[in-house]
Amino acid sequence: MFTFKPGIWIAMGLAVFILLSGCSVNKEGVLLSKIKERGTLRIGTEGTYKPFSFHDEKTDQLTGFDVEVAREVAKRMGVKAEFVEIPWDGMLSSLQTNKIDMVANQVGIKPERKEKFDFSNPYTVSYGLIVVHKDNQEIKGVEQVKGKRAGQTPTSNYGKMAKEAGATIVAYEDMMGAMKDVAAKRIDFSMNDRLAIAEMLKETHLPLKTVGEPMEKSESAFPVPKGNPDLVKEINKALESMKKDGTLGKISEKWFGEDISK
Repeated sequence: MFTFKPGIWIAMGLAVFILLSGCSVNKEGVLLSKIKERGTLRIGTEGTYKPFSFHDEKTDQLTGFDVEVAREVAKRMGVKAEFVEIPWDGMLSSLQTNKIDMVANQVGIKPERKEKFDFSNPYTVSYGLIVVHKDNQEIKGVEQVKGKRAGQTPTSNYGKMAKEAGATIVAYEDMMGAMKDVAAKRIDFSMNDRLAIAEMLKETHLPLKTVGEPMEKSESAFPVPKGNPDLVKEINKALESMKKDGTLGKISEKWFGEDISK
């Protein structure tokens, strides 16, 4: 006959609690070990964000500034870079669900993002600009965008900036879709990074122009899942060595004609 013994059940309950607590603690901080064992660093990127992450027209190979920097970081960590192409709006959530280990896609360092992710040291410094059709005389700066239609990826820095300025957001998965619709006058404007805009205008010759003053100087870095200081330390070590031996500067010069890492 079974006899109920409170002491045994309490002890068993404590053991289960300690075991589960230990598991939850161990989930954090072990990603670097998994990456080393796997031999690959899974890197999330858009693949449609020229010149940072895109496919070469001739070879269809994934390339770009962020791609090259991330690939070199992985190499210096002693692993291979495995790129996973994801639309912007699903990229950070993929990081949270451990589908990827890191994002290389000009992710700005923001307080609200730092609550959810750990960030490496910045590798890009830039600022935002407003793009309108070349015939547009109404929008001269951020002060005139209230009530206008802004083509943005809703969860990006620039999408939030446009919304805060009073614009109506028209959602796009990537920058080029929005810019083409600005050129076709389907929407009124789009905000984006000045470097991406310069490359887009040079390559496409769309009837567009930039207006207003530079907005929100930003630093971009590599986010990783929260609770992985060892991984961040390893990424920072790679970035620091790239700065010291000039590799980061050379990659920057290749894509932009200047060092955008400082």
